[in-house]
Amino acid sequence: MAVCAKWALAAFLCAAATVRGAWGALSGGMLYPRESPSREVKDLSGLWSFRADFSPGRNAGFEKSWFSGRLSETGPVIDMPVPASFNDITQEAQLRDFIGWVWYDRELWVPGRWLSDEGLRIVLRVGSAHYYSIVWVNGAKVMEHEGGHLPFEADVGNVLRKNPSQPCRITIAVNNTLTLQTLPPGSIQHMDDPTMYPPGYFVQNINFDFFNYAGIHRPVLLYTTPNVYIDDIAVQTSFADNIGIIVYQVSVAGSSEPAVQVTLTDKDGRCAATSGGSSGTLRVTDVNLWWPYLMHENPGYLYSLEVRPQAAASRPTDLYALPVGVRTVRVTDTRFFINNKPFYFHGVNKHEDYDIRGKGLDWPLVVKDFNLLKWLGANSFRTSHYPYAEEILQMCDRHGIVVIDECPGVGIKDIRSFGNASLAHHLVVMEELVRRDKNHPSVVMWSVANEPASEMPPAGRYFKELISHTKALDPHRPVTFVSNSNFNRDLGAPYVDVICVNSYFSWYRDPGHVEVIPIQLKTQFENWHGKYQRPIIQSEYGADVVSGLHSDPPMMFTEEYQEVVLQNYHKVFDQKRKEYVVGELIWNFADFMTAQGTLRVVGNKKGIFTRQRQPKSGAFILRDRYWRLANETGSFQCFVAT
Repeated sequence: MAVCAKWALAAFLCAAATVRGAWGALSGGMLYPRESPSREVKDLSGLWSFRADFSPGRNAGFEKSWFSGRLSETGPVIDMPVPASFNDITQEAQLRDFIGWVWYDRELWVPGRWLSDEGLRIVLRVGSAHYYSIVWVNGAKVMEHEGGHLPFEADVGNVLRKNPSQPCRITIAVNNTLTLQTLPPGSIQHMDDPTMYPPGYFVQNINFDFFNYAGIHRPVLLYTTPNVYIDDIAVQTSFADNIGIIVYQVSVAGSSEPAVQVTLTDKDGRCAATSGGSSGTLRVTDVNLWWPYLMHENPGYLYSLEVRPQAAASRPTDLYALPVGVRTVRVTDTRFFINNKPFYFHGVNKHEDYDIRGKGLDWPLVVKDFNLLKWLGANSFRTSHYPYAEEILQMCDRHGIVVIDECPGVGIKDIRSFGNASLAHHLVVMEELVRRDKNHPSVVMWSVANEPASEMPPAGRYFKELISHTKALDPHRPVTFVSNSNFNRDLGAPYVDVICVNSYFSWYRDPGHVEVIPIQLKTQFENWHGKYQRPIIQSEYGADVVSGLHSDPPMMFTEEYQEVVLQNYHKVFDQKRKEYVVGELIWNFADFMTAQGTLRVVGNKKGIFTRQRQPKSGAFILRDRYWRLANETGSFQCFVAT
């Protein structure tokens, strides 16, 4: 909560126009910055100057033009690590719970050769900042972006070259306010009773169960390309017998009629196929398919697609190398197939969440989590409830971890969040998500929302258009949203390819009564499949556990209770996976922080690992089960739990 006068953020509520296209018609591509002989990357991670705007209207930074000079000249600043959430860095509750504008800046020297070479583009890229961002370079505004989990960038070469003898100053203002039209949505509630609250008191209301961490959550980068450069690449893969097929499309900017050379190399650097032209088809003999972890002895096989535009002789030639996995995805009314083999999701839901850094990208944590996933025998996870860092998806590609890629459409509970402005923004978010993640072989399905109020009358039109639009963006992946509605009243379910359903029998319903789980879970599955004839994933289930708390007989919040809940769910999963259940994802991989409330004791405790990644008893239950499932459902049965 915070104290301020009533204030509005009109510019913050800009609505984006709906755009169309095979891969979306957003302006430009969003290839991940990779170094090559033609490209350099400068990572600006580290300490930035930081200041929260505690002024009554939260507008002092704009009124006094904090972006026009060093932030330290405007008043007191503190050191702030980037990437990281700002909330848990200090001892101040006022900053932890702050709502409004925060300001970052940093000065750096741009390499002189970048500035002197007029044939280079210099691009500033923000991996993500939550929620609304405005960016200035040397006091000149260069870009704005709405949305907290996807990258945005701008060519800043012209701005930098105006003062080549001076250091570059980057200023970023970030606002974490959530409204009924943002994703996720929220609302500001003003408390006007002077006998109960101080003047101007307000709170940020949300309808999702995780902490609204804010700040610059992923790396800020400067990178270069030639003026004639690879702007985007889209690949679609398939195979026939031992022949891999890669259909590609390349977008080159800076030249009206570019010639393009495409070379595919294998893991050993050997040429596997070549082609010319901005679009075409590559055929790979004796192809190595991309397989999920524990489904094949060689999971996560990646080729490298090297793309070069042929620029004029006087211009440097760009080179971009895109990792490519050859695999197919297909869905029937009872099965999910990867490479024409039935695939069963045995995995987890996660959060980007950890002590101190909040949602900030943290490589030691990422690597630890992947080691735990593989120890567990998990082959998949859902990016609940927002897109995760690109670096995490790259790890999934390499390790063969399958991903359900979810947009931040969580907490859509108010009927006003189903209006045209909300839908327009939701469509743009899905376009940004597909544009960023379309080439990841690990991504096998898009999720457009989690637990929306899909029984409300506007939801039918909303999800029909949203899902149809997503399928138009990417016709080759199935689309879902995650429901906890009554199967008879869910107005979005008819449009999905896979039913994903969350349920917490014996927890939120019939708490303490584990004996009802088999009956209610079986009824749930039969109702959903009977009505919609789609394969089903149990996308959430579980129970809160206070690590180290024990009881016999089991009681809620003890480790024994979580064990019994899991075992009762698993009995039904084993029955129904023979019919149409194609996956089970535990809620949650690890404990995570939430807003304060009477139902949460320092966060959500449904993790099978603590927030510090130590296993609870449920982790061992799942490990035994997942390795057994791997031996039953893998392409070959020789897996051993290590």
